Amino acid sequence: MTSQPPLAKVEDLPDGPAGPTPAGGQGSDGLQAGLKNRHLSMIAIGGVIGAGLFVGSSAGIAAAGPAILVSYALVGLIVVLVMRMLGEMAAARPSSGSFSAYADMALGRWAGFSIGWLYWFFWVVVLAVEATAGAVILNGWVPAVPQWGWALIVMVVLTGTNLASVGSYGEFEFWFAGIKVVAIAAFVLIGVLAVFGVLPGSDNPGTGFANLTAHGGFLPNGAGSILTGVLMVVFSFMGSEIVTLAAGESADPQRAVRKATNSVIWRIAVFYLGSIFVVVALLPWDAASIVDEGSYVAALNSIGIPHAGQIMNVIVLTAVLSCLNSGLYTASRMAFSLGRRGDAPASFARVSARGVPRAAILGSVVFGFAAVWFNYQWPETVFQFLLNSSGAVALFVWLVICFSQLRLRGVISRQTPEQLVVRMWLFPYLTWATIAGIVFVIGYMLFDEAGRTQMALSLLVAVLVVAVSLVRHRGAARR
Repeated sequence: MTSQPPLAKVEDLPDGPAGPTPAGGQGSDGLQAGLKNRHLSMIAIGGVIGAGLFVGSSAGIAAAGPAILVSYALVGLIVVLVMRMLGEMAAARPSSGSFSAYADMALGRWAGFSIGWLYWFFWVVVLAVEATAGAVILNGWVPAVPQWGWALIVMVVLTGTNLASVGSYGEFEFWFAGIKVVAIAAFVLIGVLAVFGVLPGSDNPGTGFANLTAHGGFLPNGAGSILTGVLMVVFSFMGSEIVTLAAGESADPQRAVRKATNSVIWRIAVFYLGSIFVVVALLPWDAASIVDEGSYVAALNSIGIPHAGQIMNVIVLTAVLSCLNSGLYTASRMAFSLGRRGDAPASFARVSARGVPRAAILGSVVFGFAAVWFNYQWPETVFQFLLNSSGAVALFVWLVICFSQLRLRGVISRQTPEQLVVRMWLFPYLTWATIAGIVFVIGYMLFDEAGRTQMALSLLVAVLVVAVSLVRHRGAARR
């Protein structure tokens, strides 16, 4: 391994300004500061609500029973701690490369290169997954247009909005995320009333907490099912970090990061724990309808909400479009940051007159289109490999954030202590505890039959990317 370069001063990190930027102006990296406070607020709130929450929770409930609440709480705790660390660094120095730029500075060029490209890879694969999921719903409503046609239409439209301006992305995401937030908040409110039998006209008898223990107890499948549940839900939390990338294109990045970091606890508590509590309290965890209809549709049907399936299809489609929109934005900004640091083609670092990195957007969407094609041509081979090999990137990202914060905290404290407006709690003890928790999950996946393939392939790809990075930067050092 090549020797690690000395830590640069925080001010020398080659990305966006730490202080406020005039609204609509450009930061030092050339990106347009076109995101308004309401955009950032909704990106922060909606970023934690992925389509996986709506469509993937039923498998977790079936595996762990009511104890899935503990699984969500454990993963939520890790996310809260990781976001606090990331918020500390992002508030001190907002950057379009976020954790990749901080890893570059704290751990070495190899780390920033590797985690940046792995993160980019994760999101372009997500583009294909979400485009296909949206196409399935739209094809059910308008079967005259084939699924691949709907996937193409969705990708083209959202590519156009991202190419137009960052404000267009922010406006679309504001409404997409707004619908998700209102829907999940209404679900929790109506569900809680039904759980305790005070919702007028509800078809559910409202048994309070009885369903949490009445069908085999709170741990019907044993304590080990909590860890199985953790593996099933951990990846649905990916997206919380997007606001730290977007903050660099806002008028007051520091304020946006501080606000998002401070609100992550209630966001996870309400949207994840609150909604899952409603499902397992309204229905027995082993009810066939949870798996057959989906957890949220089953809960709505138990209350007597008419057309629950179609209502949920609209909400899931909105979540899919939001994820697509944010995924393309996130991948392009990471590619842009890599380009600025010399770790991607130089064209990725160029911006248009509107402050938009067009080449980075087009480069990301081309791979996204290719992944969609792989999904239709070879869903069980090529696309399954892409899916599995990018699946554990969330854990790698969180681990890199932890180690970067562990090293940068002392540097920022010595050089620019006034920029530590967000501080990690009980540093460094909670940082090390979070690292231990993430490493445990990674290790458990390697020994778990369901998660072993995904983790092994993800580690393989990660090792290959790190090897490319080390060879590349060693050659550059010699030159």
